[in-house]
Amino acid sequence: MKKIEEISKMLKIPDEKIELYGKYKAKISDEYYEEIKNKKDGKLILMTSINPTPFGEGKTTQSIGLSMGLNRIGKKSIVVLREPSLGPVFGIKGGAIGGGKATVEPQEDINLHFTGDFHAITSANNLLCSVIDNHIYNGNELNIDKDKIFIKRVIDMNDRSLRDITINGKKLSYNTGFEITAASEIMAICCLAQNKEDLRKMLGNILVAFSLDNKPVYARELEVVGAMMALLKDVLKPNLVQTIEETPCIVHLGPFANIAHGCNSVISTKLGLKLAEYCIVEAGFGSDLGAEKFMDIKCRKASLKPDLAIIVATVKALKYNGNVNMDNITQENLEALEKGSVNLGKHIENMQKYGVPVMVCINKYETDTQKEIEFLREFTKKYGVEVEISQCFEKGSQGTVDFANKVAEILDKTVSEYEPLYSLEESIQEKISIICREIYGAKEVKFLDKAIENIEIANDNSYSKLPICIAKTPSSLTDDAKILGRPKDFTITIRDIKIDAGAGFIVAYAGNIMTLPGLGKSSKYKDFK
Repeated sequence: MKKIEEISKMLKIPDEKIELYGKYKAKISDEYYEEIKNKKDGKLILMTSINPTPFGEGKTTQSIGLSMGLNRIGKKSIVVLREPSLGPVFGIKGGAIGGGKATVEPQEDINLHFTGDFHAITSANNLLCSVIDNHIYNGNELNIDKDKIFIKRVIDMNDRSLRDITINGKKLSYNTGFEITAASEIMAICCLAQNKEDLRKMLGNILVAFSLDNKPVYARELEVVGAMMALLKDVLKPNLVQTIEETPCIVHLGPFANIAHGCNSVISTKLGLKLAEYCIVEAGFGSDLGAEKFMDIKCRKASLKPDLAIIVATVKALKYNGNVNMDNITQENLEALEKGSVNLGKHIENMQKYGVPVMVCINKYETDTQKEIEFLREFTKKYGVEVEISQCFEKGSQGTVDFANKVAEILDKTVSEYEPLYSLEESIQEKISIICREIYGAKEVKFLDKAIENIEIANDNSYSKLPICIAKTPSSLTDDAKILGRPKDFTITIRDIKIDAGAGFIVAYAGNIMTLPGLGKSSKYKDFK
């Protein structure tokens, strides 16, 4: 690894604009973007994928590999990623620093405490919860209804025992629970805030509860925003690290895409666009979750215009979608591959709906046969998109040269005509229905009574024009994780609605979504020795 000062010099960042966190990581001043904002933007490349499977599609690995490959062929590139959450690090999924010969360093630091961003957000969130309880305990001047408190405490760990708890004090008792830090509205706010003033305003706009006479209560009314800002004073500063091949990488913040909007921070993305010719970002899970939210929430909020969307797929994952037994997944099976490739087809169509050029990256494994690769090359032609294989896991940037050249070629000859999927003027129910029909492929959308009730509350309080963030399973285009491929004639059930007024979107819960995961029977914490 190079010392981080050498990496910052590659990007021509002045020494006084970085804050060292040891030898190999640093924060970049959150004010530095303002100094270079008039520089020309590079090309914005979004890495997304098909619906994830137990094998992992390698979206982060391919983001890192592509950036290294572009640098290898003489292009100036930077990859901008989300920070890992300790929940998955010690849970089933593991860390989020790539894999094989396409990783970011220092791995253990990034996967664990890093620069303290998640801890700061956890503290700010829990301070807000404590202040709410304290306000009620000491007289409740705002007349807060304890049964209509929307903010829950958070922890950056998988712990199912904390999902449902009871606050049981002498003056205050009510049922609540914990969520994982990546699901916190404050995480979403920090990712979408464009500067400190924006952050302060968004924190103040958090709808914490309703009063006993059904009036909204905001965080700013509790006089806690200043203290939250103090805890979050360094959170907006992007984190600079490096890839395994010593090329620049920014890793900054990270809400989950199955619960929140699944993208790294606006500040880091905008900074990356000024620092390089090509800025690669990834959005959590498949195009139906992270990519849709990237296009409809993040790009809209930050006035970003993606130049290319890349969909990562593996032969194994597509055969899995074709209902192959996992024990036989490495055996050549063109019939199953054809059956499962409809999932890839739907994700291609999803990205094309935004007017953005699309290509497919096949994350190639040693067990993939030439016939299987050729089938996918022919399959993607039906959708009018380019396809290229990548072998960065095994070979690093050397395994992505053809991929990188293809990306550069596409960007040289195409122009993005990006448009969001829906207008904010549509009703809340219609915006949800558009996403469900157009992106998931649902025939019908069913709203349960609780969701309808909360939609009416949102409408009554002037939140009808906010974008939509649907929380659903990443494993299927439906709200049932067990349904693979490209199902048809299915119904999406919206069971509840939450107003994230600070973050500036409406969360719609489809199916049974846990906002605090549990550890698996066999989890990654066992790998630590």
